[in-house]
Amino acid sequence: MTELLSRLTDFSAKMDAAVWGIPMLILLLGTGIFLTARLGFLQFRKFGTIMKNTVGRLFEKGEKKDGTLTPVQALTTALAGTVGTGNIAGVAGAIAIGGPGAIFWMWVAALFGMCTKYSEIILAVHYRKKNEKGDYVGGPMYYIVNGLGSRWRWLAVVFCLFGMVAALGTGCMTQINTIASSIGSVFQSFNPAIDEETLHMIYIIVGVIASILTILVLFGGLQRIGNVTEKLVPVMAVLYIVAALVVVISHGSRIGTVFAQIFEGAFEPSAIGGGLAGVAIQQAMRAGFGRGIFSNEAGLGTAPIAHAAADVEHPVEQGMYGVFEVFADTIVICTLTALSILCSGCAGQYYGKSAAADLTIAAFSTTFGGKLASLIIAVCITMFAFSTLLSWSLYGGRCMEFLCGTRGMMVYQAIYVVFVVIGAGTKLDLVWNLADSMNALMAIPNLAAVLALSPVVVRLSRDYAAKHTKKA
Repeated sequence: MTELLSRLTDFSAKMDAAVWGIPMLILLLGTGIFLTARLGFLQFRKFGTIMKNTVGRLFEKGEKKDGTLTPVQALTTALAGTVGTGNIAGVAGAIAIGGPGAIFWMWVAALFGMCTKYSEIILAVHYRKKNEKGDYVGGPMYYIVNGLGSRWRWLAVVFCLFGMVAALGTGCMTQINTIASSIGSVFQSFNPAIDEETLHMIYIIVGVIASILTILVLFGGLQRIGNVTEKLVPVMAVLYIVAALVVVISHGSRIGTVFAQIFEGAFEPSAIGGGLAGVAIQQAMRAGFGRGIFSNEAGLGTAPIAHAAADVEHPVEQGMYGVFEVFADTIVICTLTALSILCSGCAGQYYGKSAAADLTIAAFSTTFGGKLASLIIAVCITMFAFSTLLSWSLYGGRCMEFLCGTRGMMVYQAIYVVFVVIGAGTKLDLVWNLADSMNALMAIPNLAAVLALSPVVVRLSRDYAAKHTKKA
């Protein structure tokens, strides 16, 4: 049995490397570049307007219709699924693999990914429908069928099948396992002699508590998910941003040097030294693009499922939140993680090695000390991962609903809660690889639909711009 599991893990790792190879990264980045060109570099040209209509409205109190979320609730639900462990562990891994230059390529992926997510959300809102409960439902499966035609339903089914598996892996088991592990690390930092049996029991208790909280939220339906994320996401984002800023400011004298390393390392990684002697530009690009897309999810097709429920008059109104979403996730939060790591001087000893949250903790420890740093990261990871867990329950459930109806969604969410408990105390190398592969595979039908329906995105964008100009 152990040998079989080892072989499956090796196979899943090879499959993961294959599906997330250069062709997939070219498809994701190429789609972003294509859409950016078609939309006239909208994310740069209209950046001020977009921020005014997103950040400027974050604290507005708005009424929403039954079966919908406010635009901000839709944003925070999507952000809950987007801002996760990738912002803490993923950035650290990118730096360890590709050096400081990986961050430059992460920025590039984000800047073009803004138009990809903008387009996904516009299509999700434009082609959405109401389900049996009267809730708005949408996402890639709906804009494939309603936009491309019923003959392409098979493509929507493929997306949903991959999406359901990815949700159980990426959104459920890996997230709760990360929560349990981070809480366990806090116990270990205060009691290094803690034994494995006690640690495993802590993991199970964490899983049971998380499953109960998940049930309480899911039973409240779409509106309760929106209400929870609306309160949780700002708190977790502000807490992490403030902590990271403290680390960066405490090493403020190195900020100029770090930015120089980022730009130099993007085109000549080996010049940085340390364990990067054999790192090529391609490796830095792959690390930056891959971890950046994993973090902001532009092109995967998940966030549009949440945004489709927004109570807006025009699809472009919600599409602008997609630009802000990528900006907040990658340009703000991921960049602060990167600056914390690089300014602290801890990155050098990890170059060329495997690294995750341990590198971020090491960076925070230079300012807060080991125990407090572990506690801060554990609290942030717990909030990030739990919010992701909630959002992905919606994503996977909507995929099941598309295939089997509203009752199917209820069955799926019951299974999802069981996997919360299982994931807490399970070794997940195999699950990580399979879930990661499913992420890539569900991006393929989504991007195919977005590219095919790009004329609709352009038309709706022009229509909104024309109406906005008349009002002005």
